[in-house]
Amino acid sequence: QVQLVESGGGLVQAGGSLRLSCAASGGTLSSLIMGWFRQAPGNEREFVAAISRGGSFIVYADSVKGRFTISRDNGKNTMSLQMDSLKPEDTAVYYCAFRSGLWDRNRQKEKSMYDGWGQGTQVTVSS
Repeated sequence: QVQLVESGGGLVQAGGSLRLSCAASGGTLSSLIMGWFRQAPGNEREFVAAISRGGSFIVYADSVKGRFTISRDNGKNTMSLQMDSLKPEDTAVYYCAFRSGLWDRNRQKEKSMYDGWGQGTQVTVSS
């Protein structure tokens, strides 16, 4: 059973950067599609980004495109989210998740498609 642990969250000023990491144990990430989601207080959990098994295919939410970069290192069993030009509206708990199955650019955005989740890491962007 793959277990995920996020790290790297914190408090940053608007315009700043943070790098989130997601480490896996109990299994290998190389056979899994990976994604990042976030949830702000009172809101639904929303899609941020997803990356295919080998990293060749990536999709971003429109709200983060051009500012966030998802990547993975299958050799280290980790995934990352580089977040630049952060805005107060990026404030949320960020979760990494994994899923099996085939890559589908649109379906990666559906949280119901994911099989496992980390516990989340808080990101707070001050104005």
